[in-house]
Amino acid sequence: MAIKSTIYKANLSIANIDQGYYAEHALTLARHPSETDERMMVRLVALAMQAHQLQVLCNGDGVLAFGAGLSDTNEPDVWIKDFTDQIKVWIEVGLPEERPILKACGKSAKVFIYPYHHNTLIWFRGIENKISRLRNLEIHQIPAEQSQALALMAQRSMQLQATIQESSCLMSNGEQSVEITFERLF
Repeated sequence: MAIKSTIYKANLSIANIDQGYYAEHALTLARHPSETDERMMVRLVALAMQAHQLQVLCNGDGVLAFGAGLSDTNEPDVWIKDFTDQIKVWIEVGLPEERPILKACGKSAKVFIYPYHHNTLIWFRGIENKISRLRNLEIHQIPAEQSQALALMAQRSMQLQATIQESSCLMSNGEQSVEITFERLF
């Protein structure tokens, strides 16, 4: 019998000062049995960082949701779809291979990747030349020590605040907070 995903609930309050986006999101995350707390929390941060795209690309008339991610390689970790069900934003976390990146860039207006592993630069050097022509792709590295600190905030029921200013994100749960500083690789 297959092990089922574990369900997590998160109420995420986003204050994106850079983009003028302020919203509350009630989210349900299905954590795949092979997914770590660290990866799941990076998915939440990636969603917070790009939630403003609902306004930018969909004029507020879209859906921000978690995709199947690890369960289905044809879906992203997070996506934004407009009212016609067109994918506007495709978000991956981790170190995807070249082929899925190219496929995502062909299906979506914008693609964001949030790598968080200590070997991110080795991965990036391996795909850099192959993705150099992609104009709708951005890669924002999260330092490994910051993503590991995020993992400590994971709980089955979470009340989180994400404050985004000057391209960094302060994620807080009321008791502890982690500041995430992104380095744009591409």
